[in-house]
Amino acid sequence: MDQKTQKITNIPNYKQIYKDLIEQKYPHKKAVCTAILEKEQLNFLDVLELNTLLFETTSKKTLAMNQKYRSYDKSTIIDILNYQKKNGLSNTQLSSHFKLSRNTVTKWKALFQELV
Repeated sequence: MDQKTQKITNIPNYKQIYKDLIEQKYPHKKAVCTAILEKEQLNFLDVLELNTLLFETTSKKTLAMNQKYRSYDKSTIIDILNYQKKNGLSNTQLSSHFKLSRNTVTKWKALFQELV
């Protein structure tokens, strides 16, 4: 009997999460976030933008903790590398902008070189 593994991807509904968060805790910031939330589907860059608009964290400890639990899927990595190409950024500038390791950016470029 041939067994196949099924890859299940559970992607959170960020649009609904942020809508609920704004309604319950940050109703005064609704006007600022409306343009982003009106999109059909939120991508990684939209989620980062909403995060900075809502929380405005300045604590280095908080930023480090948030960075620790980030994960990136293939489409997000390609979006980040396309952002680098579009804006003419070096690996150092890109890693600083997205708060990544320079080694991570280099590794991504090697892995997804043909897709960018």
